[in-house]
Amino acid sequence: MEVILKEDLENLGNRGDVVKVADGYGRNYLLPRKLALQATAANKAVIEQMKQSALRRSAREKGEAEQLVAQYDALTLPFTRRVGENEQLFGSVTSSDIAHALEAQGFATDRRKIQLPEPLRQLGEFHVPVKLHREVTAHVKVLIEPEAAA
Repeated sequence: MEVILKEDLENLGNRGDVVKVADGYGRNYLLPRKLALQATAANKAVIEQMKQSALRRSAREKGEAEQLVAQYDALTLPFTRRVGENEQLFGSVTSSDIAHALEAQGFATDRRKIQLPEPLRQLGEFHVPVKLHREVTAHVKVLIEPEAAA
């Protein structure tokens, strides 16, 4: 089945691309979620207009993302966690924790855009990449400190 993508999908293609997918994937996932259109002659004519508007939107979003990079790079997100022997953390700092901390700072960021391969389980300072746009990535400093002993 050929479909026209309405959104950028990782490992599949970008907005406006005509891609061939398995019938079930297209019918049961892409089409109901409005991530794609069926590639018909009428839809292919509409796709040219979509591509032009997508290029303009992508350029605008990239410009906005580039302006945000400096603000994200200047941020330091402190976290305090309980520690046991040998400075071992009880629990971890996950991408959801980072997203909530960013939200508290006034940055609405989806946790899926925070590129953390696995939760942080050590004390220290970490630089976590945040993908703001397909071509723009910022880095946020995350500082994990031990909780004060009572």
